[in-house]
Amino acid sequence: MSAPPIPPADTQRLDKWLWAARFYKTRPLAVEAINGGKVQADGQRVKPGRLIRPGTRLTIHKGELEWQIEVAALARQRRPASEAALLYVETEASRLRRQEQVQARRAAGLSTAAQRIRPSKRDRRRLDAFIGRLRD
Repeated sequence: MSAPPIPPADTQRLDKWLWAARFYKTRPLAVEAINGGKVQADGQRVKPGRLIRPGTRLTIHKGELEWQIEVAALARQRRPASEAALLYVETEASRLRRQEQVQARRAAGLSTAAQRIRPSKRDRRRLDAFIGRLRD
C-alpha cells in the first residue's frame, strides 16, 4: 500500500473548509449536505473530498436560504465567526436575495404569532357553545 498523495498547501478539502467557514456546525453535517447535493463548486455537484482553492465559486443551500460565494482564503482550524467571515466573499445579488428572504420570513412569523395564542376561558366557552349548536 502506498501513502495517500499529499495535497498542495494552497488547497483544502471542501467539507473541512465549510466547517472552518462556519456554514455547518460539524464536519459530518457538511459531508451530509455535500452528498445531498446542497453544495456545488463551480456549478457542478461535488464530493466532500474535493480540493478547493481561493477563487473557487460555491453555491450553498441551507433550508430556504442560498449563498453564492467565492473562496477568498483557506483555514486549517475553525476560528471565531468574525475571522470565518473573511474566508469568503458573497456576491451582492446573493446577499440581497438572502436578506429579502429573511425579512419575508420574519414578517410571516409575526402574522402567525397572533394565531398561536391560546383561547381565553371565555373564548373557549363560546367555541364549545358554537360547536355544541352545530352538533345538534
